[in-house]
Amino acid sequence: MMRFNFRFLLLAIAVILFTSFNACKKDTKTEVEPPVPQPPVVIVTPPPTVATVKTWLVDKNATDETAALFYNMKTLAKTKIMFGHQDDTKQGTNWDLMQGKNGDSDVKDVTGAYPAVYGWDFMNIATFQKNSWFSDYADVIRNKTIEAYKRGGVNTFSWHYWNPVLSKNNGEEGFPNGKNASFYFKDASAMAVPEILPGGNYNAVYKKSLDEVAAFIKTLVDDKGKMIPIIFRPFHEFDGDWFWWGAKYCTAQQYKDLFQYTVKYLRDEKQLHNILFSWSPDRSYTTETLYLSRYPGDDYVDVLGIDNYYDLKSASTISDASSKFKIMSDYAIRKNKIAALTETGLQNLTQSDWYTEVLLKALQQQKVEMSYVLAWSNSQNGYWTPYKGHPAEADFIKFKNNPLMVFEDKLPKMYEIK
Repeated sequence: MMRFNFRFLLLAIAVILFTSFNACKKDTKTEVEPPVPQPPVVIVTPPPTVATVKTWLVDKNATDETAALFYNMKTLAKTKIMFGHQDDTKQGTNWDLMQGKNGDSDVKDVTGAYPAVYGWDFMNIATFQKNSWFSDYADVIRNKTIEAYKRGGVNTFSWHYWNPVLSKNNGEEGFPNGKNASFYFKDASAMAVPEILPGGNYNAVYKKSLDEVAAFIKTLVDDKGKMIPIIFRPFHEFDGDWFWWGAKYCTAQQYKDLFQYTVKYLRDEKQLHNILFSWSPDRSYTTETLYLSRYPGDDYVDVLGIDNYYDLKSASTISDASSKFKIMSDYAIRKNKIAALTETGLQNLTQSDWYTEVLLKALQQQKVEMSYVLAWSNSQNGYWTPYKGHPAEADFIKFKNNPLMVFEDKLPKMYEIK
């Protein structure tokens, strides 16, 4: 009789149960799906408040619209450059301010769009010349400034200021005194800058001119009575010797004092809070130290500029222009300012592809943040943008259509922060 092996039986049962359990487990196993790729998290930084932007400005009490203009100009400059034109709707190659129709513009005639930036001048507004023509002139510039603002454009004012020391009757009335009266330097005996600073013999004359500037600015209001923001660029190209405020005719400290005095008088004495202050040498510098040699200080400048015609005469000096743009742009970025090519151009566009082959290439050669570039004024005596039918017309349209450039038709809302 065969003996029953109980231990063997138990082992067999265990093997059967283990095999069955794993078979069931395998049958009921759920396949794990691979993880679905998730899009990267995009962190959107909200824009600063208007109150924060005001702390960046020369005028801490600037209007909301003025602060918004600064912010939007600086933001846009990271990827785009606005195109500007001096006197764009004031005069053109075949018309002047007394002949032109409302809305006339050489830039619009050629490209179908107005410039984004409009350049004007206080020369015939704060003036020692007194007759009805100058009153009419002020009315024209006022209306065109307001029209540009309503279309969303940006307005900037320079000041070719006639030498107050050479003005007849200390500037109280009449025309300036003979052939020497000009914004150009013409008389070595008339070192005007120290004379118009506080304590100088002509400080009262200069203050009267600033009062005229202020009175005009106060009339720049929109339909709701709000002050229209402007950029003011006094005493430009001071490193040259052609203007009476040039480097040969005053010390660096006297020039700085004049610029600072002008800012404080308009901002604090006249209580104008719709101004961004701009400062622009000519092309003479090659280093940051030279660029800043007559700089009035971060507390007095919102917009850093350069006026450069000579380095942009041809493609051969593009690198010279580009290196100067880079110096200015780097300082503006570091100091939370705006950089701009505040004047340029090739008179009568003797090179028909100048806009794309010289100016555009100079702007693109190095990485810069440039808010705008402003070409000089067209007139019946010469021009800096092409007119309809000019050989440079096609090139200017190509320039306008380049993704870097912004004309008024593609300008974002500049006077509010969103």
